[in-house]
Amino acid sequence: MALLPHWRSAWLCTAAAVALAAAAAAWRWRRARASCRPVQVGTVSGLFIHPVKSCRGVAVTRAQVTPLGLRSGDLRDRCWTVIQEDGRMLSAKQEPRLLLVSVTCEEGYLILNAPEMKTLRIPVEQPQTNSVWNCSRFGIQAQGRDCGDEAAQWITTFLNSEPYRLVHYESNMTTRKPRDFLPPFQPTDQVAYAEAAPILLISEASLEDLNSRLEKKVAITNFRPNIVVTGCGPFEEDTWSEILIGNVELNRRMSCPRCVITTIDPDTGIMTKKEPLETLKSYRKCDPSEQHAFKASPPFGWLYGVAKTGMVQVGDPVYKLI
Repeated sequence: MALLPHWRSAWLCTAAAVALAAAAAAWRWRRARASCRPVQVGTVSGLFIHPVKSCRGVAVTRAQVTPLGLRSGDLRDRCWTVIQEDGRMLSAKQEPRLLLVSVTCEEGYLILNAPEMKTLRIPVEQPQTNSVWNCSRFGIQAQGRDCGDEAAQWITTFLNSEPYRLVHYESNMTTRKPRDFLPPFQPTDQVAYAEAAPILLISEASLEDLNSRLEKKVAITNFRPNIVVTGCGPFEEDTWSEILIGNVELNRRMSCPRCVITTIDPDTGIMTKKEPLETLKSYRKCDPSEQHAFKASPPFGWLYGVAKTGMVQVGDPVYKLI
């Protein structure tokens, strides 16, 4: 029998050792998971999909949880975005009136409505001849298919500002990796045009606690969550590192830094840059290890990665693993 060269024998030994270590790690993980006990901590009371970044969300009663976030038919969370001519994604921070644009999907069309504007209907599936943009946010790029001149003119006219384009994320396009600018995320986490995470979760009790401190109450929609939970105490979600909803598994990444978008009146599109942000800053503090990511932004709600996809619906029990 011919002997293997020394370098190849060493390589095979190293590969075998790595494979053995990986198998041992997987076994330890499965054993640890087997010892975890699910405890119900609440019930899903709301599900929201925000198809166009920074525009109004759509409440649904049932949704598919995908690696990129919630989906219901053609409604996919933050899979359309308005961009500037250099490809930078537009946010309500720059154009608060984006929050006045309502969005739905019907019979293969994306439908936009806004005050004093005619209804815009554009096909969800755009011609493959339309250009593909590199769309950037925080210096991290995703791709998007241009939705045409009619959509661009509609958005530009409503915002009465510089020229903008509307683009659509298509499957197999480049996604953004939150890990590239936020260390708590995992290399497998990805989004299309969301700020950071596929899922944002908030409890009703936490909102009620905040509203008890405000002169003018705010709605849950000010915080643009995907999943709302009832039946728990204020900020109990701070302790939910792994949660189960139906057959879906979500892993907590970090609390959500809140910005001036929360201060925009959803009925007028006017930004105050004050409440509820100032009150949140008075009593909600980030973990010191996350100070570089939060700076002066107070935490409210939690960002989750998707460990296991599946369906969720309003009324589902929410379990945490302990």
